[in-house]
Amino acid sequence: MGKVLFIRGGAVGDFVLTMPAMQLIRTTLPENEIEVLGYPGMTDLAIVTGLADKQRSIVDPKLASFYAPGAELDKNWSEYFAGFDLVVSCLFDPDGFFAANLKKAGVKTLVNLPFRPDESETSLHASLQLAEPLGQVALFLDDPTLALNYPDARTIKRRTDGPLVAVHPGSGHASRNWGFESWAALLGLLAESHPEIEYVITSGVAELEIINEFLSILDELDLSYTHLDSIPLIELASVYQQADYYLGHHSGIAHLAASTGTPGLLLFGDANSQVWSPASEAMKVLQSKSNTLSGIDIPDVLERVQIPSYSHPSSRS
Repeated sequence: MGKVLFIRGGAVGDFVLTMPAMQLIRTTLPENEIEVLGYPGMTDLAIVTGLADKQRSIVDPKLASFYAPGAELDKNWSEYFAGFDLVVSCLFDPDGFFAANLKKAGVKTLVNLPFRPDESETSLHASLQLAEPLGQVALFLDDPTLALNYPDARTIKRRTDGPLVAVHPGSGHASRNWGFESWAALLGLLAESHPEIEYVITSGVAELEIINEFLSILDELDLSYTHLDSIPLIELASVYQQADYYLGHHSGIAHLAASTGTPGLLLFGDANSQVWSPASEAMKVLQSKSNTLSGIDIPDVLERVQIPSYSHPSSRS
């Protein structure tokens, strides 16, 4: 096919869930040049893991004409799109205006992937649903598992020889958050059984105004931790890759952590874990029987946590 363009908007989780489709194109068409058009920071993830060769920002006012019917299209963007042999679009385009304008710009082979997967109980995993339309060009995703290799963009200095556990106690939706008190109590109990344990607490914009409350509780419990706030995604992925275990909720950041192959446990409330669980055999899921995170008790989580003996990530297969 020659040159392939992958267009992906949305949040972090949307991007990571689409990475298996990118991986399919990369492994099936290794001689092709792959470019990803999306949000800066997210597209970096595809570049550093080798899933794409080039990237371009989707944040450009001149692209606005492509979302309107019958608009005069920007010449430079039209020439850009027409230069690809295959364009794969995952944009939210309910009226089909963007797809129609891509054809108008000269795109000959266009495959539209769903922006969001079907969430019904009988649905396939999100990554499989997102990749399914690639069958139009004889590309079929059988296994959505990710275990990507991220560069050492940020190094965590260990204080002990014990296990390093990464914890992301928030998410983009308050209803998907387990209480800080519950998380702190769990981490305290784990420290009792693993005296040399170290924690790296990660947070972002969603936790900006409340994360200090959680850190204060950890200080009261005298737990050893490093706090990283709002660091770039490629650095965050590097941190998770160094960790021996990950704890968190159903969130886009959890998908990022799982993409490193690091083992862990995720708490699910009302989301369908069959659809939304990360594409990783190492990342386990605890689904609430009541479909609310308040229905998950600390002993339930403690029983499921399986922190491995310390082994440097470089030796992890």
